[in-house]
Amino acid sequence: MARTLRGRRVLVAGAGVSGRSAAEALLAAGAEVTVTDASEERLAALDTVRDGGGHLVPGLLEPPDGTELLVTSPGWRPTAPLLAAAENAGIEILGEVELAWWLDRQRPEPADWLAVTGTNGKTTTVTMLEAILRAAGLDVVACGNVGLPVVDAVRAGHRVLAVELSSFQLHWSRSLAAHAGAVLNLADDHLDWHGTLDAYGAAKAKVYAGNVVAVHNADDDWSTRLSTGAGRPVSFTLGEPGPDQLGISGAALVDRAFGDREVLADVADVRPGGPHNLANALAAAALARAYGVPADAVKRGLREFEPGAHRSATVADIAGVTYVDDSKATNPHAADAALRAHDRVVWIAGGLLKGAEVDELVARNADRLAAVVLIGRDRAAFAEALARHAPHVPVEQVASGDDEGMSQAVTKAAAFADPGTAVLLAPAAASMDMFTDYAHRGRAFADAVRALPATIAPSDG
Repeated sequence: MARTLRGRRVLVAGAGVSGRSAAEALLAAGAEVTVTDASEERLAALDTVRDGGGHLVPGLLEPPDGTELLVTSPGWRPTAPLLAAAENAGIEILGEVELAWWLDRQRPEPADWLAVTGTNGKTTTVTMLEAILRAAGLDVVACGNVGLPVVDAVRAGHRVLAVELSSFQLHWSRSLAAHAGAVLNLADDHLDWHGTLDAYGAAKAKVYAGNVVAVHNADDDWSTRLSTGAGRPVSFTLGEPGPDQLGISGAALVDRAFGDREVLADVADVRPGGPHNLANALAAAALARAYGVPADAVKRGLREFEPGAHRSATVADIAGVTYVDDSKATNPHAADAALRAHDRVVWIAGGLLKGAEVDELVARNADRLAAVVLIGRDRAAFAEALARHAPHVPVEQVASGDDEGMSQAVTKAAAFADPGTAVLLAPAAASMDMFTDYAHRGRAFADAVRALPATIAPSDG
């Protein structure tokens, strides 16, 4: 990409959060900007872009004449007609994160980037990392797929960026070279977008490009494989750490990668608990230590960390039954971690599977299932897997959508739940068939739980 944007004709594909941020940054840099989106309503909301001289054109299928660069929002597939037409015309295509990297490199003192990707745990890890870096007194912000566009974080001038990167964002990256990067894990997800697990993994592996330190999960084969040959290798494990590893020793998180052997925190300092969150904390600690953060800041940061909503969040305890919102479990790998945190579960599952399979998930957790309530478009795939691998488990299905469907699902689940059981919303699927997003789904679950009577009689079935 040319080292200037002033006077260049740039097309922004997508009028969502990242598209707005990219367009505003491009206008500030002196580019001639056009934004397109299938939704005229989303385009109409870009008042700052329109007032800044940008052009808003709905539904473009080909770049306007003279377009020199296309900046795409992360959800747009490479096969989208507009992007395919741009590629055929020889127009360079990049994502908002790549644009942010380039803009950051133009600053007199560019930020240091610490980047996190993986199928699951990204948001928890990057916000844990932010808390640790703040405890060390650093000017840091969590950005990227966590919510704040990276372009906005760069323009705000922060010294350190804790960047959550999705496979979509990494697919469109070209020159990103974070100080340290981590792939937390890899499992089937977004195969409808990437086509194959290998292509999905290749996108994730871009987080390691140019790293000084490459952090990987020694307990995950894909993470280990993708990190090969990238930067200084540092790994984390839920077992006793060896040289160049962080791990768990007794009741402590221990670092043997950035010193002889240093205790970083207690297992009890990690909230919420569970193996998957211990792994997230170790990954965050590894990235922070790669940046030179002292051990005491790791401990303080983890203690001060506030878990995000819809991630293993207890909504209520009613008549001895715990109701848990893990709506963020949008794929089978995440749902597996959520299920394994409980001994006995009434499971609410279903939604959009995005090409993923659920047989292994069901087989691994069949013994802990008291009952299952299925929601969403792909509930039949769950029902078939349960019939194959857990035929003894009662299964109910809810055909209704939106909040009413969730209310029905919670009522059915409550009827199956004995004291000591968890009713767990861990859908293993995306939410857009029934809800605006996973947060809407989680709120609908919480509202339905709070509407339950204080005493519920379990069903005889």
